[in-house]
Amino acid sequence: MLSPRRIYAFLLWFLLPYVFFHLLWRGRKQPEYLQHIGERFGCYSACNEKPLIWLHAVSVGETRAVASLVQCLREKYPKYQLLFTHTTPTGRFASEQLYGSDVLRVYLPYDYSFAVKRFLKHFRPDIGILMETEVWFNLIHFCHTMHIPLLLLNARLSEKSAARYARYPNLTRSGLSELSCISAQSEADASRFSALGANNVSVMGNLKFDVHPSSAMQQCGADLRTLFGEKRKIFLAASTREGEEALLLSMLQQVRIPDLLVVIVPRHPQRFDTVADMCAQQGVRFQRKSQGGPILPDTHVVLGDSMGELTAYYTACDLAFIGGSLLPFGGQNLIEACVLGKPVIIGPYTYNFEQASQLAVESGAAVRIQNVAELAQNLQNLLANSELLISMGQAGKNFVHMHRGATKKAIQNVACFLDKHSI
Repeated sequence: MLSPRRIYAFLLWFLLPYVFFHLLWRGRKQPEYLQHIGERFGCYSACNEKPLIWLHAVSVGETRAVASLVQCLREKYPKYQLLFTHTTPTGRFASEQLYGSDVLRVYLPYDYSFAVKRFLKHFRPDIGILMETEVWFNLIHFCHTMHIPLLLLNARLSEKSAARYARYPNLTRSGLSELSCISAQSEADASRFSALGANNVSVMGNLKFDVHPSSAMQQCGADLRTLFGEKRKIFLAASTREGEEALLLSMLQQVRIPDLLVVIVPRHPQRFDTVADMCAQQGVRFQRKSQGGPILPDTHVVLGDSMGELTAYYTACDLAFIGGSLLPFGGQNLIEACVLGKPVIIGPYTYNFEQASQLAVESGAAVRIQNVAELAQNLQNLLANSELLISMGQAGKNFVHMHRGATKKAIQNVACFLDKHSI
């Protein structure tokens, strides 16, 4: 009788036509998806002769979150080469911006047995680190059989995701049990992993609390503020998702705030043109940030169509709404805004960052709204109360400071396996 993993591996072959269709479809609006296709099937030109630490960060959020961990790894293990793997072009671009040319970066192969084995045999990592929710059963299995310690760090698992994995108990249990270590963001995350059959589960906190914005990006934000207008009220809608921009543009009809400038930064770059067309169709006076030049006094909306500058946008704003939370996308990371002392508004859908979102609300750093009408009301009230904005911003800084320390625990987890492996 076939094992659950072998059944899983067999069923993956039926998805192979979809894999190519997916790449072609995404490549229509984001041509980068059509680059390095061989890497997604385990074919690599990048070479390395040093001992290697491998980190997998799917996209931008995970790539940015490991900044403090990368710094510590470089300091503690200077003889090791760092390899980043990504799933999205935006994640790959973010690692280029953040970590430069002294790290290797490739796409993680799709979870086909032949591709995973090619990847592992080509790079031969001494240790692998998966970030947050990356559970790929063939990848885990072949790391286990090849005696490569594989850690799942900064791990999170929502109730929704846990329920989905629970539908396949044997596959999930065998996969999670082959991970060398799972270190979760919260007790709730750890409990969900344990309930699914995971071993060696601990709590480390959230690496995102340990991220420190660079001085260069903060200076970029100060320059943006000058560009936007020092005396204007700046409301940032950060990492918005499909459908949210339309709600935000309709909200502009409900608020009456003199000199308000709304900055909309879509989560995905392939949607920049779509949002620009939406603004034009609704008759909204807008400018694209990428066009440069001064922001005119009668401009109501700036479209933040630049990559890797979210920290600068946060620095430049008075108040930030965290996208992906007004509609059921699960929300985005609000910690970066709090680090910079910016008051935050979040919507009802924050299940991807539930603990951090709830703690931010409880600390007074964030306000949760249920719909666009409440968003308009809170926007009106908060921007009219400068003392409350300052108070919320300081509460955000305090909230972040209280929850730092995950990097230290992550390094301890790595050392347990890497130091033993090096003996």
